[in-house]
Amino acid sequence: MAIKLMQGNEACVAGALKAGMRFYAGYPITPSTEIAEISAEALPKVGGKFIQMEDEIAGMAATLGGSLAGLKSMTATSGPGFSLKQENIGYGIITETPCVIVNVQRSGPSTGLPTSPAQGDILQARWGTHGDHSIIALYPSSVKEIYYTTIRAFNLAEKYRTPVILLLDEIIGHMREKIEIPENDDVEIIDRKVPTCPPEEYKAFKVKEGDIVPEMAGFGTGYRYHVTGLVHDETGFPSGNELVADKLLNRLIDKIENNKDDIVTYDEYMLQDAEYAIISFGAIARSAKAAVDHLREEGIKVGLFRPITIWPSPDKQLLELGKKMKKIYVIEMNAGQYFLEVDRLAGKHTTVEKYGKINGEIITPEDIVSFVKEDQNA
Repeated sequence: MAIKLMQGNEACVAGALKAGMRFYAGYPITPSTEIAEISAEALPKVGGKFIQMEDEIAGMAATLGGSLAGLKSMTATSGPGFSLKQENIGYGIITETPCVIVNVQRSGPSTGLPTSPAQGDILQARWGTHGDHSIIALYPSSVKEIYYTTIRAFNLAEKYRTPVILLLDEIIGHMREKIEIPENDDVEIIDRKVPTCPPEEYKAFKVKEGDIVPEMAGFGTGYRYHVTGLVHDETGFPSGNELVADKLLNRLIDKIENNKDDIVTYDEYMLQDAEYAIISFGAIARSAKAAVDHLREEGIKVGLFRPITIWPSPDKQLLELGKKMKKIYVIEMNAGQYFLEVDRLAGKHTTVEKYGKINGEIITPEDIVSFVKEDQNA
């Protein structure tokens, strides 16, 4: 058992290497830079490749290229860089190119507060790229959870042939905690499905009955195929046919939305007898958990629901929570982005209130306790 004092960004790289990352492309930006620095040092030692590109757009493009060549690939960035990556994230979605995009969030818009924490990219993660699409976005809350969630991000990317977003915030990315990693960790590692048919029979976007995720051959392995950001048929070549477009785009959505039971993960704390629920994620979920303990001591029956899979939405769980709770409080370091999703679902059955900060200051347990008590006494 290896016990280390590890930074969140460092744990992200450790998890990526465990998952099989062998290519990293990106551009340095606070507060994600340590991910690039550590990857640059570590990847050559395991036969991998690191490249610093000229900007964030090229970093995302190169990440997709590394994956198309057959390597598990990752990039990391923060707010403004995440915005720049969005067009190529859309390209990754329509070309079904698996990769992991880490966004260590900071305050914005624009350059904002470069070294201050925020959770302002929740909706950008969901809808940042244009067009109708689905996305997988995960949000861990501890250094240890970053390690294992990074592995899971790669597994989901490979399993569903899609870009996966790993959301961190500056606090959780720069936090240092003790982490125990078994030397012979038997954590599940998933690789993409590769074709076994003769190269001349291979169609890069053809699916088999009962499985809507196509097999993927790496460039240079003898399987030739076309890749385009245009709507395309099973061969990968562009098509303007409305039936082809409908079939492709709905399949890209369905392969995620129809597999929520496999993709969605969450954590619950003291919800068994709760009358009120707090919903929070990332670093702020840690404040929320402490606030739950304090409010319980004062006789207020409150619990915590922490989504780890932010997208696709844990809609079944949120709907059920709305049926059980007198009120739900959404606590996040933004002006109410995830509140909109919780209110859309749980708000059908109960009242949903929001509390947020957008000034670069962390939300403390005391902030949450005061907010809930003031609402209770209103």
